[in-house]
Amino acid sequence: MKVRFSKVNPNAIAPHRATVGASGLDLYACLSTRRLYIEAGNTYLIGTGIALELPDGYEAQVRPRSGVTVRGLIAAFGTVDSDYRGEISVVVHNVFATDLVVVDGDRIAQLVIVPVPHVELVEVSEHELSPTARGRGGFGSTGK
Repeated sequence: MKVRFSKVNPNAIAPHRATVGASGLDLYACLSTRRLYIEAGNTYLIGTGIALELPDGYEAQVRPRSGVTVRGLIAAFGTVDSDYRGEISVVVHNVFATDLVVVDGDRIAQLVIVPVPHVELVEVSEHELSPTARGRGGFGSTGK
C-alpha cells in the first residue's frame, strides 16, 4: 500500500522505517529553533512538518519509541484519522525530574498505519449483551 505524504515544512524529515522489520515509521521533530528545552514534568506539542493522505478505512497511530521513552520523554499515543490533512504533531511529556532537550531532527515517536473497520453500533439493553467469564469485571479483575 502506498500512502501519500507532504512536507508542510521544507525542513521536515520524511517518516521511514529504521529497519526492514520495523512496524513503525520514525517521526522526527521539526522545530522552528535548533533546540527545544522541555522542563521537568511538562508537556509539549512538537510538530513533525509532515501531513498524510491515508486511505479511507485506515488510521495512523502515533506511538512512543522505546529509545526515547527510556530517556524520560514519553510520546502520548495518538490517532491520525484518514480525513485529516494537517501537520502531524506529537504530544510529549518529560517524566524526569530534570529538563530534557529535543534537537531539530530528533526521532521523537513512531507512526503505525493500521486498518480500522467501519462498524455500526446497535443499541440494546444491558441484559441483551452476551455473557462472558469476565462479565463486568473492570480494572485488575483478571488478576494479571
